Amino acid sequence: MEYKVLVTGGAGFIGSNLCDVLLQRGASVICLDNFSTGHLENLLPLIEQYPESFKLIVGDIRNMEDCRKAVDGVDYVLHEAALGSVPRSIQDPIMTNDVNIGGFLNMIVAARDAKVKRFIFAASSSTYGDSAVLPKVEDVIGRPLSPYAITKYVDELYADVFARTYGIEYIGLRYFNVFGRRQDPNGAYAAVIPLFVKKFLNHEAPNINGDGEYSRDFTYVDNVIQMNIRAMETNNPEAVNQIYNTAYGERTTLNQMVCYLREFLAEYDPEIAEIEPTHGANHVGDIPHSLASIDKARRLLGYDPQYSMREGLKEAVKWYRENL
Repeated sequence: MEYKVLVTGGAGFIGSNLCDVLLQRGASVICLDNFSTGHLENLLPLIEQYPESFKLIVGDIRNMEDCRKAVDGVDYVLHEAALGSVPRSIQDPIMTNDVNIGGFLNMIVAARDAKVKRFIFAASSSTYGDSAVLPKVEDVIGRPLSPYAITKYVDELYADVFARTYGIEYIGLRYFNVFGRRQDPNGAYAAVIPLFVKKFLNHEAPNINGDGEYSRDFTYVDNVIQMNIRAMETNNPEAVNQIYNTAYGERTTLNQMVCYLREFLAEYDPEIAEIEPTHGANHVGDIPHSLASIDKARRLLGYDPQYSMREGLKEAVKWYRENL
């Protein structure tokens, strides 16, 4: 792998895993991060292990000068930097807009001007909004249900316009509930799986929003890494300037997910098997059910996800046991 890749948000959960795998594959990697949600400890092993091929730029995608510095001489951009979380976007829509739309626009302009080969970005399954169609197919979406969902859809629109207006190549990846090693269990907007793992390990009851029958296409991070690399390396002209679902293609309810977690964690600590979750109100802006069709990604990118939800969860539990 003889090329140079910029990973924005590279200190975060998905970004740091991408940096790690790209470096293992021989790429030169630049990470741009302001550590608003990412962590330096995710990068310290990479800084130590790859002093020649890994470079960290502490900067902000809302600052155009930082963006231009980061894309200099880069072949591919993997744009992971964003403010995630539907609840956070409802709490602070202006900040979410500034980062997810303003920052995105800065990055794609900088990438255009630096003549990068391809701009690959993290889109979101939240774009499907109130569409009741299952499984979700890329060209059928509903109305957004949160400020976060609006921002991620606007990014797709900008990418499409930049492709048609300026000739930039892009691929957008609509992530479906990604989980795995390095996903942060702390903070007000922690994702559900690491949050529940932390609760169980502390012998506390996790709280499920609603009756637990909402379902998600939980997607292990290694599947997402495969998708990013395929998006970067594809030579299929039909595959570029497209949006793809990035998922496993399997639906799991929150109740099922809790059962799996208890099962895997109880192998280490039998008392966890007895902990029953509590139930609260549904989150405003939550989509009831989510299930991806991954046919388009299989057909155009050769995507072949290796980890089911259960297999990925077992790996994630092992990592949290060793690292929390």
